[in-house]
Amino acid sequence: MSRLYTLAATASDVADHFGAGGFTDIAVPSETIEALPGLVVHETNGRRHLRQMLWGFPRLTREMRLRGDPPGRIGLVADLTNPMWEGLVVEPRYRCLIPLTHFANPNGSPGEKTRSWFSAEGQPIMAWAGFAKNTPEMGPVYAGMTMDANELVHPTNDRMPVLLMPHEYERWLHGSIKDVIGFQFRPPPPAENFVVEHTDDLWRSGKLPPRARPQQALL
Repeated sequence: MSRLYTLAATASDVADHFGAGGFTDIAVPSETIEALPGLVVHETNGRRHLRQMLWGFPRLTREMRLRGDPPGRIGLVADLTNPMWEGLVVEPRYRCLIPLTHFANPNGSPGEKTRSWFSAEGQPIMAWAGFAKNTPEMGPVYAGMTMDANELVHPTNDRMPVLLMPHEYERWLHGSIKDVIGFQFRPPPPAENFVVEHTDDLWRSGKLPPRARPQQALL
């Protein structure tokens, strides 16, 4: 999937949906891309908390070190066997839920790509299976796990977020590595349960999905 999503809801609505405490006056970003803030539901000592973190774990390759480059960002978890993730994904304490209402993929010709937005019917707030950690380089960060895309998403990207139903939140937060693998490699959610909004908005326009604009104006 691409690295763009939005959350057209108040922090209070998100906290209520997930049964989370924390600061419900947190500012909700109009959209989130890698390296920018997003909201995360993280559990500590049996209590869920709503927090703001930066999207993307620090990534520093050998080549980047040799060039003296600063760490980059990686916000998508596609390969669970990658050394970057293999020690993280087995520990439930690093699991989190990433609230979103829409995710986007670029559509069209290079240089003229527009935003196509995807959302789930009947789910005003969706939960993306994620991982979060406090890092020495960048502080609290998070990343989301991806899976094969369904038929609706696939024309714009062959990957999509691993989206969870409310009855799956607990298993994601506390399950075994077998549960994590099972979530990533299960069949994608049915295409008929999703809505796509193709727009003429350029990829870097910053414009929200049409369905989200009236709600965002009220926030």
